[in-house]
Amino acid sequence: MKKILLTLVAVAALVSCKTETKTEVSENTIETQAIQEERTPEQEVAYKIAEASGLENWDKVSELQFTFNVDRGDSHFARAWKWNPKTDDVTMMSPEDTINYNRKSVDSLAMNADKGFINDAYWLLAPMHLVWDNEGTNLTVQDTATAPMSKQLLKKITITYGDEGGYTPGDAYDFFYDDTFMVREWIYRRGNVSEFSMVTTWEDYNDYKGLKIASDHKAPEDAVHLYFTDIAVKTEE
Repeated sequence: MKKILLTLVAVAALVSCKTETKTEVSENTIETQAIQEERTPEQEVAYKIAEASGLENWDKVSELQFTFNVDRGDSHFARAWKWNPKTDDVTMMSPEDTINYNRKSVDSLAMNADKGFINDAYWLLAPMHLVWDNEGTNLTVQDTATAPMSKQLLKKITITYGDEGGYTPGDAYDFFYDDTFMVREWIYRRGNVSEFSMVTTWEDYNDYKGLKIASDHKAPEDAVHLYFTDIAVKTEE
């Protein structure tokens, strides 16, 4: 999970996400053969969650734009992105700089931008990663679980990343989802410890060319408000 560069250090410890995917996102096409392969019960749940968020429409996406925002107290942080998932060309736009690079050849100059991209895009598309990040990860499912914030009885799937690879290996994410397989809350546990490092809601779902994205995430007592604006999806005709 990666630290989000807020203002700059104080909030970084509170808002975190994965710093490196285990597979190239541009290679996340789900081939028909792979779909037809026998899956474990845990993988079946992962696919249902990803499909509820529009997995079948991902292959059509040619460009994805979004702005990642974090509010904490009086501080505000924003970082905008334009990404072509087929070529892995990425543009980062912040008040300080604009950086263009390709994720297949990240050099030292683009590394910090890429860390930010992986973090922000993971928040945006986390349900997909339950399927995409299928190497070096472990899935477990709990049929009934109490959501940490709402205290509702939901279901839970946990993805745990391996001890190697990425910037902070061994992290775990608990996704709390409803009967429609939509994620409603989640917990991030750094290093797969029992205590959570962060917990937020998943709210304000909207449909963007078939992708269902939660644009609003709140921490308990509104300590941190993370949200997306300017979401735009272009698809191939």
